[in-house]
Amino acid sequence: MKTFRTRKFVKHSATEMFDLVADVENYPKFVPLCESLSVRQRYFEGDHEILIADMTVSFRLFRESFASRVELQRDNNQILVNYLDGPFRQLNNKWCFTPQSPTGSEVDFFIAYEFRSRSLQLLVGAMFDRAFRRFTDAFEERADAVYGQPRHHHYTTFQRA
Repeated sequence: MKTFRTRKFVKHSATEMFDLVADVENYPKFVPLCESLSVRQRYFEGDHEILIADMTVSFRLFRESFASRVELQRDNNQILVNYLDGPFRQLNNKWCFTPQSPTGSEVDFFIAYEFRSRSLQLLVGAMFDRAFRRFTDAFEERADAVYGQPRHHHYTTFQRA
């Protein structure tokens, strides 16, 4: 199974970043490889909002759709995504948003995935790795566009999980 993790300090609040990642319907506007995304179901389990979402990713001749369960945990600034159906054997990711100041936060993104087919993994695995490396940058750029651009620089740490 492939894993990837990145932590990034951004000049937007944890609440702003949570709201941006939770707004899944807008992913096709800025998320790498995301061609379309629709929410087919929305409900609550206790205080956590649950979304059942269908996402289509595409790159050149590659095009696949899959379903995920997205759990929005506002009480602890986390978003958990669990794979339901599609071309993967397994796909899970987690977003954590930690306040660092009134206007800054740390965004921690983790993903683990494995395609059902070894040939599909060989065909598109490197492309997915490149896309995941750009995820937090894409969300930060979207935050700058939605909330206004910060005045200070940030830094990023990448590590294989």
